[in-house]
Amino acid sequence: MRMPRSAVAAWAVALAAALACQAVRAAEAGTDADAGAGELRLRWDARVASDRGPLALAHALAPDIAEPTPGAWVAEAGWRQTLRTRLGTQAWSLGVDALAWHTRPQGDAPDRSGRSQARFNEFYLATDLDAWGLAAGKKVVGWDVGQGFRPNDVVQQEARRTLLGTTPEGRPLLQIDHFGSDTAGTLVWVNPQQLNAAPDESRRADESALAARGYWRVGAADWHGFARLGRRTRGSIGAAVAWVAGDELELHASWRGLQRHEGWRTPTLAAAEPRAANPWQLQQRGGTAQWLVGLSWTGASQQGLLVEAWHDGTALPDRDWDAWTARTRTLPGSGAPAGALAGNLAWQATPLDSPNLRRDNLFVRGSWQPGPWLATLDLLWTPADRGRALTAGLQWQGDRVRLNAAWRVYGGPADSVFAQLPQRATGVVAATWAF
Repeated sequence: MRMPRSAVAAWAVALAAALACQAVRAAEAGTDADAGAGELRLRWDARVASDRGPLALAHALAPDIAEPTPGAWVAEAGWRQTLRTRLGTQAWSLGVDALAWHTRPQGDAPDRSGRSQARFNEFYLATDLDAWGLAAGKKVVGWDVGQGFRPNDVVQQEARRTLLGTTPEGRPLLQIDHFGSDTAGTLVWVNPQQLNAAPDESRRADESALAARGYWRVGAADWHGFARLGRRTRGSIGAAVAWVAGDELELHASWRGLQRHEGWRTPTLAAAEPRAANPWQLQQRGGTAQWLVGLSWTGASQQGLLVEAWHDGTALPDRDWDAWTARTRTLPGSGAPAGALAGNLAWQATPLDSPNLRRDNLFVRGSWQPGPWLATLDLLWTPADRGRALTAGLQWQGDRVRLNAAWRVYGGPADSVFAQLPQRATGVVAATWAF
């Protein structure tokens, strides 16, 4: 039976009303609320535009078509709290994580006054029934054992390797958990409101899907099993393990096999031939696999080392990136009008919006934490074209104040994908006050 979008909206409103009524009843009956936690953050996002790559070429031809993304000042306010109450013999909890922010771009951006936005990162109702747990609403559910990449993060699909660690925006879901002494199981229906959505509205993390995870602890090893059934991408299965090999060494690995995946459709015309519409579109592709292996080492003086290598079969293959590079090179010489060339070059940036640009990646991260300070240096390297992303970070943590600074530089040979990104470097400076 198909559920109309109006019915989904009505269901969401009814759920929100039920949560509000629950909160009122809890207040009347006496609510046990945690103290809550808030944060105020002021940050500066810096971006240095690249002089190479398709967007740089498009901007040179028509600045109004491919204007580089400017740096920005961002002010954020967040609040997290859990309200607990008991109706009869049943205990309930309402989890809330709210975020509001104002962004003011720098330079000659059209919207100099900035833009204010707000959202709930989490807003869910939960209860426990002996060894069972139930939850409904918007919630962050992150799975898998990797750090730089997580093949089995099939619910949250969180962006990894961000410059500043923040709470991601949760997904609408219905969740059932079961807990044992050394085992656990979870079943999630993620994005139920997208069950009958149009294909363009249910891509990647917005796809309606059933996902399951099993967990077993055996000695010093944590074993995980995963399964997912997406409305459009069909089935996938995965497994992961994390093993504490000693006081200082931990080893981990993850694998996932996919029946289908969404990938970029590549242009089929000659490399120098302009198109009237963007030739890069997401489409259903066949089966593939993802995997990751890694280790983490922690020394006695709080120094750390993380090394991970991974393969992402959903990323473009090498032959498609070669064709992409050839098209970027030859388009300017096609003789087409400047406006058409600028538009086609700007479209060349479409496949750059991917979790992994190349299929094979090597990630190395070193850290040192003397007292309140944390210094990090990491490198993401793509062997296929020797591209690299080098990131340095520094953090100071006080009782209530946290200061962060990070700087990332992209580089490599001229034909590498990292060297042709819209930004040559990005950075962030942030001050956070917790209350």
